[in-house]
Amino acid sequence: MKMLCLDGGGIRGVFTVSILQEIEQEYKQPIAELVDLVAGTSTGSIIASSISIKKPMKDVLSGYKKYGKQIFTRQAKVGLFKSIYSDRQLRRFIIDAFGNRRLKDITSPLLIPAVDLTHGRPFVHRSNYGNKASKDLTIHLWDAVLSSCSAPVYFPPNNIENNYLSIDGGLWANNPSLVCITEGLDYFKLKLEEMEILSIGTGLQKIDFTIQKNKYWGVKQWLPFQFPSMKVTPKLLDLAMQLSSESVSYQSKHLLGENYIRLNKELGEEIPFDDVSYMDQLIQLGQTVYLDQKEVIRKFLLP
Repeated sequence: MKMLCLDGGGIRGVFTVSILQEIEQEYKQPIAELVDLVAGTSTGSIIASSISIKKPMKDVLSGYKKYGKQIFTRQAKVGLFKSIYSDRQLRRFIIDAFGNRRLKDITSPLLIPAVDLTHGRPFVHRSNYGNKASKDLTIHLWDAVLSSCSAPVYFPPNNIENNYLSIDGGLWANNPSLVCITEGLDYFKLKLEEMEILSIGTGLQKIDFTIQKNKYWGVKQWLPFQFPSMKVTPKLLDLAMQLSSESVSYQSKHLLGENYIRLNKELGEEIPFDDVSYMDQLIQLGQTVYLDQKEVIRKFLLP
């Protein structure tokens, strides 16, 4: 069973889309025709859900370019009294992409990790492929995606039909590979050797926490301010999600061996998930990664 797993990472998701666009151009068919299951967290859930409805990756990339700057327009500098970003444009982007589709309308396997904030539990939205663990298939696809994208402090929690609040699945499954492996074992009754995973990250940042004379670390160190604007950067959240992704990648590689392929790239600097100025650079980087790993990808995709 071929599984495609897409990391979270905010605007850095264009790196993932760029790779997938190259694949569609090379094989002249939708990604959905090349894999059996797709999973995505946070920005990865936007891409994964787009794959599930066979939306061309070139259109997905156009959506990121169209809405990126609007989504990451600050309504607060620090986020003490309200979220740094409104979810208005993010919601508009996602609804524009998925319309009135509900999870019940998606019959190919799709997994979207999120967090049930009200009850303090990890949560996976599943499409309509038969797993009884799917709690509510009447939820709109855009609602499930918005939940997975709602990073704490940066976006407000998503209210799911006044039943519970939901936030970013990146808090526990920024790389959804283990979610897929568990699904393969538990629902599809597969052996580890029967699973193949192509996992795509959103770039490896060089996150700098330099040793300082001040040993009493507080918000200023974990979520540093940019002067003179006093805008807070998502340094701690980016670090936590990168560590989560790479640890899952290590564990998945240990479980699946050569059946686990990880595509990612050192960025060489800090590129926060909300910095839209790097989009073109990330798109080019995705194209480079595809060319470098073209043969590896071919072996995964073709029988």
